[in-house]
Amino acid sequence: MTSSTPETVLLCTDGSDLALSAIRQGLVLLAPQARTVILAVAPPVDPTLVTGTGFAGGVMSIDDKNDLLQAQREATQAIIDEAVDALELADVEKMIEFGDPGHTICEVAARLPASVVVLGTHGRSGIKRAIMGSTSDHVVRHCPCPVLVQGGG
Repeated sequence: MTSSTPETVLLCTDGSDLALSAIRQGLVLLAPQARTVILAVAPPVDPTLVTGTGFAGGVMSIDDKNDLLQAQREATQAIIDEAVDALELADVEKMIEFGDPGHTICEVAARLPASVVVLGTHGRSGIKRAIMGSTSDHVVRHCPCPVLVQGGG
């Protein structure tokens, strides 16, 4: 990182106690940064709900899809606001993105650019991890900057 680039910490939350704990512990370990961004990623709305699959028609109108997106945005904003309040963060940028959490966190980290990403892990292993995947594993393997992960059980 060049000296002209401000140091940026990217805090990732899904609203869970584990995410808050990871952020809390990460902030203790990290020196104060010039820029702090908190990110929550909402799931995307499947476009085939409106367009159909080719074999069947859509099950909702464009207006219904927009209402669903707005509801997801509001719920995700509430997650961020609650995390900021619980962590007593000041001067933090709030960011909502839609998409797969692992990929989206890496994309945001590259775009900022982030100096470090802080997130929690649910500690899944074996079959649960194979079926559900691991956001933290994806981020650790693909993120363009260091990643600080707190594990959970």
